[in-house]
Amino acid sequence: MPPVAPMLARPASTVPEEAGLTYEPKWDGFRCLVFRDGDEVDLRSRNDRPLARYFPEVVDAVRRTVPDRVVLDGELIAFSGGVADFSALLGRLHPAASRVERLAARTPARFVAFDLLAAGSDDLTGTPFEARRSRLLDSVVDGDEAVVATPATADAGEAHRWLETFTGSGLDGVVAKEATLRYLPGKRAMVKVKGDRTADCVVAGLRAFAGPMRVASLLLGLHDEHGLLQHVGVASSFSQRRRVELWEQLHALEVPLDRHPWHGGFGLEGGPLGRLGGTAGRWVPGMSQDWLPLQPDLVCEVRYDKLEGRRFRHPARFLRWRPDRTAPSCTYEQFEVDGTSAGQLLGAGDDGA
Repeated sequence: MPPVAPMLARPASTVPEEAGLTYEPKWDGFRCLVFRDGDEVDLRSRNDRPLARYFPEVVDAVRRTVPDRVVLDGELIAFSGGVADFSALLGRLHPAASRVERLAARTPARFVAFDLLAAGSDDLTGTPFEARRSRLLDSVVDGDEAVVATPATADAGEAHRWLETFTGSGLDGVVAKEATLRYLPGKRAMVKVKGDRTADCVVAGLRAFAGPMRVASLLLGLHDEHGLLQHVGVASSFSQRRRVELWEQLHALEVPLDRHPWHGGFGLEGGPLGRLGGTAGRWVPGMSQDWLPLQPDLVCEVRYDKLEGRRFRHPARFLRWRPDRTAPSCTYEQFEVDGTSAGQLLGAGDDGA
């Protein structure tokens, strides 16, 4: 019974290739522990938040597809247009029961299981991962796509292919586990490797610290299909020395607000829960202007981890200036998926369903 702290992973820059490792996709969704005891099904987040009321279709799927008494570790994911839709998952966390029912039909989630902690009266946390994996495959019914076992491979080359092919369309990276690994709640006992994703963005503004003046963050933009410059997020990780250098380099590029593409505001589209996350910010005329409009000509390359809709989910990391790129060439086309949906790894169709 909950609470059980899920086993965690420590980051690595490259896919480890030692003997005895099993590689699995790292899905872009909600970490979830599933507890079933007869008709009673409990879903818990990584932080032990109850999730069952928000995902009734997953609860029903668990009842019809897994044995009567199990504890599973895995990920809740939802696909839209062949791409894992994290925003859709966020939108499922709604207090109104009627809306929960509508969203369950409109954006159904699925549970991808990657570990088995208990089966019947057996506590499996002390058994090797390869044994838990074998019993996991026996515990998940084939043919029901709402609850599936995650793919796994012992081939490091295949893990590299997953990273290169599916990052951004449902995968957040890959996870490596030792065959002999016991399940260690709360411990960083696995290894995770994320795909390296970069984008060329227009630097269209900045926020600054005062006394002495230093750049707090760069406001990043991309041109949409209509040629309009949209606010996609920020880059904010700089040393103190670099913050001063950026201020000296950029503040002279300030332009009057009425001559700037964002004079009518930015971040107006809101987020999946009706508000915009703090990484991209939001500003409309009438609010205190906490940013400096810059002539939107300079282009920089940034590293980012995930997209949420049309913006970076978290602050990006500045890599370098791109004097060889023009601002109009920085568009959302950089993020277009080439049709290789990560849902293919689950035997799903193009829509991931």
